Amino acid sequence: MGKGFASYLAMKTGPDAGDASAAAQALIDADLRELGVAARKLANHAFVLGGGFGFGTSFLKWLAFFAAVYLLILDRTNWKTNMLTGLLVPYVFFTLPDVLFSLIRGEVGKWIAIIAVILRLFFPRHFPDWLEMPGSIILLTVVAPSLFADTFRTDLVGVFICLLIGCYLLSEHIKASGGFRNAFRKGNGVSNSIGILLLFIYPVWAFVLNFL
Repeated sequence: MGKGFASYLAMKTGPDAGDASAAAQALIDADLRELGVAARKLANHAFVLGGGFGFGTSFLKWLAFFAAVYLLILDRTNWKTNMLTGLLVPYVFFTLPDVLFSLIRGEVGKWIAIIAVILRLFFPRHFPDWLEMPGSIILLTVVAPSLFADTFRTDLVGVFICLLIGCYLLSEHIKASGGFRNAFRKGNGVSNSIGILLLFIYPVWAFVLNFL
């Protein structure tokens, strides 16, 4: 029995054991490489089925647009802040999805804009404060020159402006909350902070795509 136990130890600690360990490690490395290849293929197929990078950009643009609208709603309800939240108006202008932008810039938007102007000038009592931001967005979209509407909205200038607006709002929100941690703890700070962070998704993604 002593000889059998010694032989077992020799098998575990001898040269053959090192070969077995190396073979097992090689198998693990091969499996990891196969998993990596499968993951890349899955990602490629997902992009192809979803319309590629264009689908991702469009989706993130919609997400950034909804985040800005959400922050505008908070600004008119329970978000007590001294920040220049009016900067969300140009942010919405630059992230407005193409379908909505074409609709507002057309005859529909012009009619809405002129009605808003008439109400604001001649019937101010019937023009509530919460309509000021939406009205500003519509007016900006309707009267914006083609340099902004057709050029800056579709290139890095608009993306850079959105990124600057997001950085400003985030920094001011952190200062008003008393620090980064408090921005995610105080009252409605979590929802406000998440909304501001979502503003970065589209411009960062657009910058990455531009340099790929």
